[in-house]
Amino acid sequence: MTMSQPRIYVAGHRGLVGSAIVRTLRARGYQHIVTRDHDALELTEQAAVRRFFDEERIDQVYLAAAKVGGIHANNTYPAEFIYDNLMVQANVAHEAWRHGVDKLLFLGSSCIYPRLAQQPIREEYLMNGALEPTNEPYAVAKIAGIKLCESYNRQYHTDFRSVMPTNLYGPGDNYHPDNSHVIPALVRRFHEARCSGAAQVAIWGSGQPRREFLYVDDMAQASVHVMELARADYASHTEPMHSHINVGSGTDITIAEVARLIAEVVGYQGAITFDASKPDGTPRKLLDVSRLTALGWRASTPLAVGLRYAYGAFLASAPQTVEAAC
Repeated sequence: MTMSQPRIYVAGHRGLVGSAIVRTLRARGYQHIVTRDHDALELTEQAAVRRFFDEERIDQVYLAAAKVGGIHANNTYPAEFIYDNLMVQANVAHEAWRHGVDKLLFLGSSCIYPRLAQQPIREEYLMNGALEPTNEPYAVAKIAGIKLCESYNRQYHTDFRSVMPTNLYGPGDNYHPDNSHVIPALVRRFHEARCSGAAQVAIWGSGQPRREFLYVDDMAQASVHVMELARADYASHTEPMHSHINVGSGTDITIAEVARLIAEVVGYQGAITFDASKPDGTPRKLLDVSRLTALGWRASTPLAVGLRYAYGAFLASAPQTVEAAC
């Protein structure tokens, strides 16, 4: 990298995606990476965000900060999921515009699409049907983030881009027993079951919904790839009011199948059962990634390999995340 490389703010650098983006940027030789812990910068407070941009000379922003969680967390805290995410997105994007930031990349989620969207899901299916009720507030906030970026681009000619990742997993994940997503939740449950010698592990839902998973470092590499694209290249593969790009592996798997893979990686040999009285969520979510493929990027980490990496990272963080590691 040259001495003129940009100053890059990664919002949410301690999260799953943000930490992977920082790793990727550093591996690519970027040196001027700006971060702030939550205690130092509350992104839901407009005045605090404005002071931050006043003090720093930011050239690029990766907006990876978000309140996230699984079905249980979304059902329990719907007001927090919509309010916090709306405020963070609005504050960061607005101040990025006010301070003349060159580029901003907004990271959304595949839950923006209709619950019963045609598969695989193309970018233009956005807002063509009802959302999944269990995470509607979060999805609405993420849709607003896309439209926020598009609106600033249309009115102020900013270069704000959006990527919509599929289900992510890997180092830096949240392993909370109630508020985590499916892969980290299952990693923890199977690990604890192996440690305790549990005869069986019961999993929420029927096990039949299909999900697409992407290793988080692949997501980070895709994000940097999209950010580094020339503006004309990005514009040539998007539309002003459908400007987001799907990021995924291009393949999916049932929850039951991923549970068995995780059990194998962890070394759990007991029975796996499914509680069909619990919600399944969306029946299937597989993203069409042809737009990103045309822009020159494909995922490179197979699920079985990524799960081994993820479990290794979990074990490394065991003193903080598991009360009784074995």
